[in-house]
Amino acid sequence: MFSKTITKGKFIKFSFKKLFFLSCLTLGLINKSNVISQPIVNQNLNEESKISNISFITKAVKKTGASVVTIDTQRFVENRQFSRDSRIFLDPYFERFFGLQLPPENQPRIEQSQGSGFIFGDGLVMTNAHVVNRSQKLIVGLSNGKKYKGKLIGQDLLTDLAVIKLEGKGPWPKAKLGDSTKIQVGDWAIAVGNPFGLENTVTLGIISNLNRNVSQLGIYDKKFELIQTDAAINPGNSGGPLLNSKGEVIGINTLIRSGPGAGLSFAIPINKAKNIASQLIKNGKVIHPMIGINLIDENYFETNESIVKVGYVVPNSPAAKSGIFINDIILKVGETNINNSSDVINEISNNGINKFINITLKRKNKIIKLKVKPIDITKLTK
Repeated sequence: MFSKTITKGKFIKFSFKKLFFLSCLTLGLINKSNVISQPIVNQNLNEESKISNISFITKAVKKTGASVVTIDTQRFVENRQFSRDSRIFLDPYFERFFGLQLPPENQPRIEQSQGSGFIFGDGLVMTNAHVVNRSQKLIVGLSNGKKYKGKLIGQDLLTDLAVIKLEGKGPWPKAKLGDSTKIQVGDWAIAVGNPFGLENTVTLGIISNLNRNVSQLGIYDKKFELIQTDAAINPGNSGGPLLNSKGEVIGINTLIRSGPGAGLSFAIPINKAKNIASQLIKNGKVIHPMIGINLIDENYFETNESIVKVGYVVPNSPAAKSGIFINDIILKVGETNINNSSDVINEISNNGINKFINITLKRKNKIIKLKVKPIDITKLTK
């Protein structure tokens, strides 16, 4: 009996030690697991911290940067009219002032220039018309260093847009196109291009104005309203994308207007560009409905009133045939009340050609209603 009690006591003691050992072992494994997993948690936190420290500009450019291309153009020029002597004699004023008549050089040459663009479809590049105008050879360089021959699908000088087809096989890095109707004054604007041949140069600014009429800039041979930005656009940036903070293309960098102080930069709204590009791809040209009038915006600050007046009527144009006169005030086009000349242009453009549109005028104190049939601008001078 006594021996059995001792044996039982030893067994309980042994079991207690075994249990204690197993508990320690379990705790050790748990602690070891915590020690091993700790660096992994820290590593994830570090990676998240690095990602969060990347600026929105970097993220935006990464989304679209690969789609930005360099466009090298070449054209053959037969005659070159300039004097052999000092550069001062290139100015006709000095030649007339000093009575110099130096023999010109008539030597054929290849003229080269460079611009930017971006891939927006399967092998399709959007750029400015002035970048590729009169070019006989197009070489398109991608950000990965590869170069391809380009074929001009179509260009529209009136809106300064062109589409190029790359002669090669994809896949191609494509830019994500945004919606230019959703941008507001004060939004971030990121200009990307290849100025002076320097690839993927990025400048930052804000949207300064959304509907800058080109006639206000002294440009009368173009037909579009521009996005104004203070993001620097340098020579060679033409045709490159203007991005929003999400990396979406909201415009095409097209021109700069320099002067005292900071220069002004302008871009074609992407919604307008998409419409023009679609017509170029489909028809190789763009239809521009016109009625043959020049418009003047007049603002009266005393009464806070704005009127749109007819400044000129093209002879034999639809406007002239319908009875529109100089100094007529346009009140309504179609169903739209007119506040500025852009309203008139947009309504006529949306109406299309060979279809009548109603125009309400004020002539002196008399209200006049007319019907006018727009035609394509190419037929306006015929």
